[in-house]
Amino acid sequence: MTALVTLAAPRDRLLGLPRSGKLVTGLAIVGFFAVLAVAGPLLAGDPEALVGGRLDPPSAGLWLGSTDTGQSVLAQLLTATRGSMLIGVVAGVLATAASLVVGVVGGYVGGWLDEAFSLLSNVTLVIPTLPLLILVADYVEDSGPFTYALIISVISWAGPSRVIRAQVMSLRSRDYVDAARVSGEPGWRIMVFQILPNLTPVIAAGFVWAVIGAVLTESGLSALGLGGGSVASWGGMLYFAQNGSALSMGAWWWFVPPGLFIAALGTGLSLINFSIDELMNPRLRKGAAA
Repeated sequence: MTALVTLAAPRDRLLGLPRSGKLVTGLAIVGFFAVLAVAGPLLAGDPEALVGGRLDPPSAGLWLGSTDTGQSVLAQLLTATRGSMLIGVVAGVLATAASLVVGVVGGYVGGWLDEAFSLLSNVTLVIPTLPLLILVADYVEDSGPFTYALIISVISWAGPSRVIRAQVMSLRSRDYVDAARVSGEPGWRIMVFQILPNLTPVIAAGFVWAVIGAVLTESGLSALGLGGGSVASWGGMLYFAQNGSALSMGAWWWFVPPGLFIAALGTGLSLINFSIDELMNPRLRKGAAA
């Protein structure tokens, strides 16, 4: 009975997020973009349809004006929100899953397997990210959202896996893990039910940063013209706005909204991550309360 209490205690302390203004604000911002990504394109209509003149300013009929070809900026913005959010979430899930496999298995098992995983992580970390992404994105013909997400996740899992590995190496020597091992539980069950729940804040923080990195990386690549010639993301909108001389023409309604959306989503995710940091570090919690 004592062993069961010991096993449950660390998990109860680590599960859950701190209730703070930063967390509520961050969740509200991210929730807004999630709703927009799901429902926005259904209400926006065809982003390629010609609905106005050349660079018409915002009006009652066109809330965000039109592009240089007469397309609705609002329709393109709502459609691009789904594309950018999809890339961020898919890349975040893939990168987090890879970092969990490498970090948890390697950190718990140790030995040659941990050394092999560590070597793989170190090699991935020293690869120049931007040139590799530009090369792969330019080489791959199918540059859809899932392709971008896969490419970005391949180079973004190594850093979080090192953090997870360090946490696992600390947790594997705890009393409740030793008790589970002595009781005859197999290694996979210990990793899944004893170690993994205690990594919840670390996993959540890694996922949040992976989403931020994926959205920013894709936006940067698309803004450089490596988005496959599509406006299905915020970066693609910025690319076509730049090509259409929106800045020199004073058409702020074309490039400001996608830039603001990128900044707002990054702010919301960062606020969530700060709240997770407060959960992991009690000193930050005390400082925020003071």
